[in-house]
Amino acid sequence: MDKKEYMNLGVCEATVTMNLNIGGPFGAVVVKDGEVISVASNTVLRDNDPTAHAEINAIRQACKKLGTYDLTGCELYATGYPCPMCLSAIIWANIKKVYYCNDIKQAENIGFRDDFIYDYIKNGNPDVLDLESCTTEEGLGLYNQYTEMNKIIY
Repeated sequence: MDKKEYMNLGVCEATVTMNLNIGGPFGAVVVKDGEVISVASNTVLRDNDPTAHAEINAIRQACKKLGTYDLTGCELYATGYPCPMCLSAIIWANIKKVYYCNDIKQAENIGFRDDFIYDYIKNGNPDVLDLESCTTEEGLGLYNQYTEMNKIIY
């Protein structure tokens, strides 16, 4: 398969779920060494879950299938430029290559509002999200306890 064929797997999945009112026009495919690992779509509406974006769903499926949280060596194909949440998940999963079809402006043109999140990350805005520190001894102790346990940093 070539890049366009991988992308079209995501398009087909998104078309089905979009027409069933399960989610928006978003599909994603994880590929490793030329093998399709997962194909997923946006299921926000069906799952009542704002994190059920296509990329997140595809990453979850791929991790489960491969038995790892580390998707090093995988590529991701997405029908839209990944939102900030999905970009973060992609980076945390160690995926180094993403192919996308529609860009940020195209998503904005059909009503999706990723721009206000990018703006928040850049400039902060308490009308979008008010972050306030609430430090406790117990909370601080968690990090020390974790460090002392020599756990894997992921």
